[in-house]
Amino acid sequence: MSTPRVRRWINRILWPYLPLAIVLIALLFPFYWMIITSLKTFGETYNLTSPLIVKEPTLSNYVWLFEKSSFARWYLNSFLVTVSTTLFSLVVSLMAGYAIAHLRFSGAAVIGILIFVTYLIPRTLLFIPVTVVVQQLGAYGKLVSLILVYPTFVIPFCTWLLSGYFRTLPLEPEECAMVDGCSRIGAIVRITLPLAVPGILTAGIFGFTLAWNELLYAIILVNGEMNRTLPVGIVNNLINRDTYLWGPLMAAATLGSVPVALFYFFFMDLYVGGLTAGAVKG
Repeated sequence: MSTPRVRRWINRILWPYLPLAIVLIALLFPFYWMIITSLKTFGETYNLTSPLIVKEPTLSNYVWLFEKSSFARWYLNSFLVTVSTTLFSLVVSLMAGYAIAHLRFSGAAVIGILIFVTYLIPRTLLFIPVTVVVQQLGAYGKLVSLILVYPTFVIPFCTWLLSGYFRTLPLEPEECAMVDGCSRIGAIVRITLPLAVPGILTAGIFGFTLAWNELLYAIILVNGEMNRTLPVGIVNNLINRDTYLWGPLMAAATLGSVPVALFYFFFMDLYVGGLTAGAVKG
């Protein structure tokens, strides 16, 4: 191969794709390690002669999760809490985001900033007053307490994101629908919301991910084995002081990442578009 061809090959293929390949390997390696560890036997897990391959793949760690722990219950609890939180947060965020972006009232910009600032407040500063409020409502120790508390940190960011996305949408189609006889709510439902699907999906995926992975409030507000969510169950049951059940732990992590991974896999294009538009305009 001649020198000019080598240079062209380097400029067109090597330099653009080599850094991308390195970053991709670095990002995907933890997931690869998690999956192969979940498929190893106990002895092979601690055999470091060939740590990057599985010599005797087995599903015993996954079987252990369902037979020796309440993994299925934790999974169901997390799913119920996350779906309830996401749906409620989306409804509130849609109304708040639309109002901040399209309704004219004094202080709209300041309100939008204050809503987002509430998201930035660390939860470690809020869990004591939140616990007091939950106790006064009579929900302490119950799974419903998480459904009441999780929207407090999901709604602010989703509102900020959706308000930014609504600002990218033109008002003319909505105004034309109102001229033709639609009410404002009818114009929003028929015109604006279909146009805002990428932003809604983005907010929904973010809210789902945030609620699915939440740990602090789930540890503090919920009692009992049957009320635990997935992160709490994994931490309390699969980690015993300095002893880590690596096989079941990695199996639980693999299964726990499936819902979020499916969301990102099927809606990645809409997610990126909604996130970019909302972040730039917000």
